[in-house]
Amino acid sequence: MMSESPTSSKRLLAVCGKGGVGKTTFTAMMTRILIEGGKAGKLLLIDADPAMGLLNALGVDVRRTMGQVREEIIKTARRGGKEEKIQLVDMLDYMALEALSEMEDFALLAMGRTETLGCYCPVNELLRGTIETLSESFDTILIDGEAGLEQINRQVMRRVDTLIIVSDATSRGIQTAGLIKRMVQSDRVIQCEKMGLVINKVQGNEELLEQFAREMGLEVFGYIPQDENIAYHDLVGKPITELPAKSPSLVALRDIAKNLILR
Repeated sequence: MMSESPTSSKRLLAVCGKGGVGKTTFTAMMTRILIEGGKAGKLLLIDADPAMGLLNALGVDVRRTMGQVREEIIKTARRGGKEEKIQLVDMLDYMALEALSEMEDFALLAMGRTETLGCYCPVNELLRGTIETLSESFDTILIDGEAGLEQINRQVMRRVDTLIIVSDATSRGIQTAGLIKRMVQSDRVIQCEKMGLVINKVQGNEELLEQFAREMGLEVFGYIPQDENIAYHDLVGKPITELPAKSPSLVALRDIAKNLILR
């Protein structure tokens, strides 16, 4: 069962970065480490990427997504009468709870895809408020975001405590991380108290990568080495959470988590 022991303070963590750098794998491994560390308290994972790759990485399934809830609201707003619309708003918290999947060690909320085109800002605002209210019941919230930050702000959370930017071990990847940093600081795409870089799939050259990060004004939270165990698990479809305990990536991430989260 999920741990009931409270943490010293609520933690809201979001993972972002350009496509293909290993954000979802990072989030799945971080989930395992948070559970192993025993300090996460009640843990909520939010899969904010419409591709929902986190479900495969964790080896879990969900019955309903928040995207499906959104579709239901939009259809009712278009066709339903006044009474039906009022009824739907009253049922919103229940609908969100239906989309919340309770696992043994964590709960999971998948945003999923939305088929209806358009902004529908009032609907997004309504759902974001519901998610923020739901999140109050948890001690640690870990968000796996898509490549951009706008969806997290628009549909999930206005602010997070720590923004973890994941990059691969390339200058282009780190430049993209620098762009994300500027978006946060200048455009205020999302509010965060702490922000830093985790460089993934590293095969040496840490000093050069650190130099690139400094040029972008980025704090480096840590490095995760290239790990053949991850490639094998991806190949055969095994959950990332079942990596061997001494996998190089897990060993490195434990140190990052210890300094960043589990203190």
